[in-house]
Amino acid sequence: MIGNILAKARQDKGFSKTELSNMTNINIGHLTHIEKGERNPSHKALKSICKALNIPYEPLMFTYDKEVSEEQLSYNITDCISYNKILAVDKIGGFIDCPPNFPGAAFALKVPDNSMEPSFVKGSYVFVELNSPLNSKDYGIFYYNNSIVIRKFFSKNGKISLKANNKNFPEIKVSSSDNFYIIGKVFKNK
Repeated sequence: MIGNILAKARQDKGFSKTELSNMTNINIGHLTHIEKGERNPSHKALKSICKALNIPYEPLMFTYDKEVSEEQLSYNITDCISYNKILAVDKIGGFIDCPPNFPGAAFALKVPDNSMEPSFVKGSYVFVELNSPLNSKDYGIFYYNNSIVIRKFFSKNGKISLKANNKNFPEIKVSSSDNFYIIGKVFKNK
């Protein structure tokens, strides 16, 4: 997955592979293998690529060992993962113990409303793995048109919808004109 995102970032920034190779001193053949997902870049190479593209390094680290499924390709996962943004936290709530069964969690988020009850109760915490690709019926944290929401993710025929467990909250049907990113996957106790 990291290769797909790096290829998108390079193309969005308007650089050819040759230009990126010259800026990073990474062989163009190696860059091609990275972008095709045939090889993962070393941490040094990733830092060099990110510096050349002027994008943050840390968010991409969360995509480092992720594989992309056919379902995820069908909804263009690389368009849904932000490579050049970081999460802004407006209020620090302190630290919370991370349950041992959620080793990939990067942060905990307090559930702001009752939209996901009974699965996630208002005021409780959800544990989030950043920049994780989602499959249908996974729970996630999403940036959707200037709001952050916790919802169940659905993908069908390349279209994305987000559903609340509480029927009083409307289904969100994501369109190409929406400002939408997957922030991460929410771990659910089994």
